Amino acid sequence: MVNRDDLVAACGRELSAERFKDYTLNGLQVEGGEGVRRVLSGVTACQALLDEAVAWEADLVLVHHGFFWKNEPVAITGMKRRRILTLLAHDISLLAYHLPLDAHATLGNNAELGRLLDFRFQGCADGEPGEGLLWLGSPPAGLDARGLTVHVGERLGREPLLVEAPGKGEIRRVAWCTGGAQDMITAAREAGADAFISGEISERTTHLARELGIHYLAAGHHATERYGVQALGAWLADEFDVEHRFVDIDNPA
Repeated sequence: MVNRDDLVAACGRELSAERFKDYTLNGLQVEGGEGVRRVLSGVTACQALLDEAVAWEADLVLVHHGFFWKNEPVAITGMKRRRILTLLAHDISLLAYHLPLDAHATLGNNAELGRLLDFRFQGCADGEPGEGLLWLGSPPAGLDARGLTVHVGERLGREPLLVEAPGKGEIRRVAWCTGGAQDMITAAREAGADAFISGEISERTTHLARELGIHYLAAGHHATERYGVQALGAWLADEFDVEHRFVDIDNPA
């Protein structure tokens, strides 16, 4: 069993969490017991995940999407009360990392997605690895837009939505950022990408893709962000000899 605060401090150092200006609190969001032997991870701290944590007798829940988002109501009522009460009643801690877990050079969502899709990393368009959120790379040779769509769908187990730009052939450079990063499409094109992958799509994204001349794939917010938290959980298991289990709560978005 490891001390909770030692585990939290190690995560903060590894992810350089203090360097990120974020929309939420990164780090320990709900304090449970001092000792940790079981860590349950998931994408979002929804009630279904918390119920799994109780059933498994987890000591700490590790997520990408936690609580206390900017501009959300501050009152602890209704759904928020039920979630927090579940944690407090069972002495379970909640540990959450948002942008730091997107950006991490080896454990992050972007790093893990690129690895899963066999992209050859070429750098970040908006900073150094570990800081930048818009990643660049080369896909497997010979893929056009539809071939890339099939490839991504097979690896993620979810068919992406494709907005195909006219007049494009083989994709030589791809840009990607997991989750709700669709508005990075302009920066992706400026960085020389032939295709851009994110999780979500907005109405405006279709027009931007067609008019900028860049293929766009919406591969799913949840589907693209399942991997960083698993990597971080596995890292914790190795560093601290704790049990780790990832639970994938299905989400079509």
